[in-house]
Amino acid sequence: MSGHSKWATIKHKKSKADAARGRAFSKLIREITTAARIGGGDIEANPRLRSAVEAAKAINMPAENIERAIKRGTGELPGVTYEEIFYEGYAPGGVALLVRVLTDNKNRTTAEIRHVFDKYGGSMGAAGCVAWQFKPKGLIVIEKGKADEDTVLSVALEAGADDVQTDSAGYTVVTSVENFEGVKRQLKAAGIEWLNAELTQVATNTVPVSEADAPKVLKLIEMLEELEEVQQVYANFDIPDEVLERVSSAGS
Repeated sequence: MSGHSKWATIKHKKSKADAARGRAFSKLIREITTAARIGGGDIEANPRLRSAVEAAKAINMPAENIERAIKRGTGELPGVTYEEIFYEGYAPGGVALLVRVLTDNKNRTTAEIRHVFDKYGGSMGAAGCVAWQFKPKGLIVIEKGKADEDTVLSVALEAGADDVQTDSAGYTVVTSVENFEGVKRQLKAAGIEWLNAELTQVATNTVPVSEADAPKVLKLIEMLEELEEVQQVYANFDIPDEVLERVSSAGS
């Protein structure tokens, strides 16, 4: 988890840039469609769908695009059915990677992901090689300045959060999947705005990454995320905030 708020801030800025060229829209449309297919089209009754719609609104996706994606998922409109697959492997330095994909062509996607792992210094592993190191959680990232630490701690923990972690970028509220929406509601009621809120996979242990290896790890993750079918890349790296900042600035 170390550096997660900083990493979330960097990724949030990147997603806004991606939206300008449509990549983020495409990924979220896949997620909205799949969430609606699995859990139904009622946003209030489907936490996964609600999170996807909130993310879409955050990057200014038009409401009609969101509505169409939901209707494709529920079958009200014709559309593609995506299969959810997890790929596993390692980045340089022994960092575990869990790659979540929504695809309509498993063979093509498997070949593309293997190519990226090989090209950027990683190694793709067999199913189960790293998944045991991750647990499903809700994460809510709050920037410094949006609220003071004591308020975030008291509101989040009283609402049922598992933990609140603080770093130089802000606060990361960790919740169970079941309590995710309730914690969000309580934070909102307290007037606390968040930068990012998502259902994700959190590493149960972390691997320290040297400054020499950090650019290689982040480059592999970036190139995996460039693939249209890849929804998220989960990693167990421990990179200090200042290194993340330097590496990200150098790559921008």
